[in-house]
Amino acid sequence: MAFRKLLTGLAVAGTACVLSVAHAATLPDPAAAANAQVSASSLAATHSNAHRDASQGVTAPFASGPLGSANVPRIALGDGYLPVVRADMNAQIIQIPVAGDPSVTLETTVYRPDGPGPFPMVVFNHGKIQGDPRMQSRSDPMSFAREFVRRGYVVVAPNRRGFAGSGGSYQQDGCDVASNGLGQAADIATAVDYMAKQPYVDASHIVVAGTSHGGLATMAYGTEAAHGVRALINFSGGLRQDACTGWQNNLTEAFGDYGAKARVASLWLYGDNDSVWTPDLVARMFAAFHTAQLGEAQPGALAKLIDFGSYKNDAHRLVGDRDGVQVWWPKVEAFLASQGMPTAVGYRVATQAAPHASGYASIDSVGAVPFLDQSGRDGYRNFLKQYPSRAFAVSDSGAWSWAEGGDNPMAVAIANCQKHSSDPCRLYAVNSNVVWSNNTATAQNDNADDGHTVAAADDTDTAHSLASR
Repeated sequence: MAFRKLLTGLAVAGTACVLSVAHAATLPDPAAAANAQVSASSLAATHSNAHRDASQGVTAPFASGPLGSANVPRIALGDGYLPVVRADMNAQIIQIPVAGDPSVTLETTVYRPDGPGPFPMVVFNHGKIQGDPRMQSRSDPMSFAREFVRRGYVVVAPNRRGFAGSGGSYQQDGCDVASNGLGQAADIATAVDYMAKQPYVDASHIVVAGTSHGGLATMAYGTEAAHGVRALINFSGGLRQDACTGWQNNLTEAFGDYGAKARVASLWLYGDNDSVWTPDLVARMFAAFHTAQLGEAQPGALAKLIDFGSYKNDAHRLVGDRDGVQVWWPKVEAFLASQGMPTAVGYRVATQAAPHASGYASIDSVGAVPFLDQSGRDGYRNFLKQYPSRAFAVSDSGAWSWAEGGDNPMAVAIANCQKHSSDPCRLYAVNSNVVWSNNTATAQNDNADDGHTVAAADDTDTAHSLASR
């Protein structure tokens, strides 16, 4: 698929563009934005000890919904009778070869249910963190993948060229947003084409999704999607280039170009308090795409925009949080069903339940936390300010760590505490309960529900906030 041939004459030669940051944890001061090489993205980034509220306090000009919430309950699955898939969802890391350049491969994580298939497939496209994309950790969208594996999908998470362990180089394309998106879409096409040939994949039922920069790439891919791709899902997609004059117009025009050539129906999900996109800009991007579609798109390829309201301190982190599933899945489920894609739960994915409250102390009793010095007690006070999906870990030698959000804050808190301790780290508090017991001698760092939740992955794939010592 020659994605770059679809648009011509748009490049701005000799102009260096800069992407903005993925979310509040790394969002640079506007005056320094020209020095940041970042794109908005997916699953979650990390904070230091200070928690930041990035709510914009603005009202969207498009239809708003009440789904966003800072305190989102876990989904009641009621699927105990179903076959159980391992917690890592049979994850396998493969290298997908790039056609025409055998020296370049795309580092890709594949999750799948048990059995030979064939299964429908969803390809998830990551965003971009600040700095060198080669330093970005492998895309590992556990919360997203779990919901689809439960419904019998193969989930494919490729790293595009120049990201993480993939070969090749990331191409900025100056201030030409449309060309940038098409270049990224070429790697999506490589992943879709390769995986569609696998015997366990149903090549007639494919979904392509992406967040932030990956959302832009997903919509660009929709201009020449493979046969069998039935739906596109755009989570907060775009490319912010603060160093480019008129970057908002560039971005809007790129979506207009994609809309005119759209071949697949798409669902757009954006929130009111997104740290990267204002509601006004989102409305302009969608209007450009939708208006272009009305005159040019193939039948059945129209787009739908969902404003899910505010989510925690930043709507841009939605798809990286397990809590966010409650917000996005109902809309995605209805959309997939309308496009002839399966949505019924067929598997149960093994996960770790939070420990029960021990009664050791009240959650807000800072002085009761054992082994901490003043810095640690300050860290615990900061932990108490976080959203409810949180965990605090401590070791006998006084090391500590807290994590909030992401897919598994318990595993993240323990893993980061352990980096600073030769003694085993144990959970002290989870969510709003103290789980510590002086009689519990077994270290809890063996209780993580999978081996994928680590502290320093890309902007879509880890705990949202983090602090440790």
